[in-house]
Amino acid sequence: MRLWTALVGSVVEAWSEVKVHRTRVLLSLIGVGVAVAALTTVVAGGAIATQVQTEQSERWGGRPATVSVNAYNPVTGMQATAEQMAPAIAGAAERYGIGYTTRNGNGPLQAQLPDGVYGINAQLVDRAYGVIHRTRLQEGEWFTERDVDRLAPPIIISSDLWARLGSPDLRANPTIGLVAAERTIVSVVTGVFSSSPDAQGMDLSAYLLNDDYLEFASASDRANLYYQYEFWIPPEVATELTERLRLDVAGTLGEGWQVDAWRQDYLAQGEDPLLLLKLAVGGVAVLVLLLGALSLVNIALVTVRHRIREIGIRRSFGATAGRVFFSVMMESVVATAFAGVVGVLVAVLLVKNPWVTAWLDGYVQDVPAFPVEAAAIGLVAATGVGALAGLLPALVAVRVKVIDAIRY
Repeated sequence: MRLWTALVGSVVEAWSEVKVHRTRVLLSLIGVGVAVAALTTVVAGGAIATQVQTEQSERWGGRPATVSVNAYNPVTGMQATAEQMAPAIAGAAERYGIGYTTRNGNGPLQAQLPDGVYGINAQLVDRAYGVIHRTRLQEGEWFTERDVDRLAPPIIISSDLWARLGSPDLRANPTIGLVAAERTIVSVVTGVFSSSPDAQGMDLSAYLLNDDYLEFASASDRANLYYQYEFWIPPEVATELTERLRLDVAGTLGEGWQVDAWRQDYLAQGEDPLLLLKLAVGGVAVLVLLLGALSLVNIALVTVRHRIREIGIRRSFGATAGRVFFSVMMESVVATAFAGVVGVLVAVLLVKNPWVTAWLDGYVQDVPAFPVEAAAIGLVAATGVGALAGLLPALVAVRVKVIDAIRY
């Protein structure tokens, strides 16, 4: 209890001294507040940049852990057909309780556009593909259960292809003619995804549900259709479950088939590919903090030199060396802690202002909240810097001789 009372008393005394020397303290705290704000902003920005990079990686390779399965005949070199793989994949998913599986393939398709018939790159997927690969749309929505009841098959097209159609309002259920098996199928456009800037307006691609394609594709197209099968499974059991999936599918197909199963997500190698980004962010944050600490130490030393008379008088009235040491150091700690709170608030206002949030919406599907660890690091760093910056001036204050201080 006495220790707690002494600590509270020291904090109150330190705050009183801060108010007395508020002009000089304010000068030192400006640098600390800016440093903490910069540190917190850098850490928060690094977390957001990591989220952006993570989502981009997941769009290509799937969320952790995405496992791909493929089967082929080592003698003929031919892959197993969709009809052969269907029962094996469905059985494995049901047996292990895997709720997200998708077929991923490509089928020949042409589209009737206002200025003629063009071949399009049709990627054939199942509804789970959008979840596994974090598919982000520019307009509309991904395939849903309601699409099963549509009379016309739904299709999600690239923004370049959408522009070729005149960029119609999706609420009006615009359609596009798909040419397959010597007949034209009317398909309704339900979504638009952004084309690659490198395509230079020539990205004529689309997503189409597998079951819809199989209904109107020709017999030869269906026979030549091959898929890559993807499972989204928990990362903590990925190694064991990947092997089980391989053995299970191989057992269902029977002898003569070589089944391969592998992880394709960005964590498949076991090393964090974002480690360099995190280290770079941490290095910048430490550099910012050191610059702020250096400024604080310089001003604190100057402040102590101007307070030699005051310290000498306190020593002459019986203040112990420990009391003077703790008092001087706590002044720095209390002041920097206050500056840390202000710096964190400034960082939150910078990172979470409407302009930044609106900008992030164009890149991030799940915009992260302001990282709590960034605020904690800012506050802890401010307090730690205050303790370190106050240590040297406190040592100088303890070494002040009473007689010399009175003569100063």
